Amino acid sequence: MLVGALCVTASVQANTKGQEVYRSGSQGSFSGAQELFTGDVQVDMIFPENDVANYSAAYVTFQAGARTAWHEHPAGQHMIVTSGVGLTGTRDGKVVSFHEGDAVWCPPDVDHWHGATPHQAMTHLVVTASKDGQNVIWKEKVTDEQYQSAE
Repeated sequence: MLVGALCVTASVQANTKGQEVYRSGSQGSFSGAQELFTGDVQVDMIFPENDVANYSAAYVTFQAGARTAWHEHPAGQHMIVTSGVGLTGTRDGKVVSFHEGDAVWCPPDVDHWHGATPHQAMTHLVVTASKDGQNVIWKEKVTDEQYQSAE
């Protein structure tokens, strides 16, 4: 009996990987593409998805007045403001502001946008899930009129 237990333990240990550390700044940073964002946006990747966890994370910093284009997430997204005040809007015209420490869950397949207020920069942590290898579907830009109605 003991031999069987040792074999199982050895098998489990052979299939277990150690923890992986993603050092700050090691995952890359980039400016938000002009066709996907309005204004100055910086994306700092934190960790990628992998074959077990179908989600990734990034800090996204929007300068005052900056925002995403309309988009949806096939598997949803969590957003947590780490500084400033965020805005997020949906196609029905509802806009929600969220403050430092607040978290917003955007369910799968909900068209939305998010960004900073017109007068203050905002950084949020986003944790975005993937479905069938896709984590976002981009659409048209949010118009100035749509954004300004959020004030």
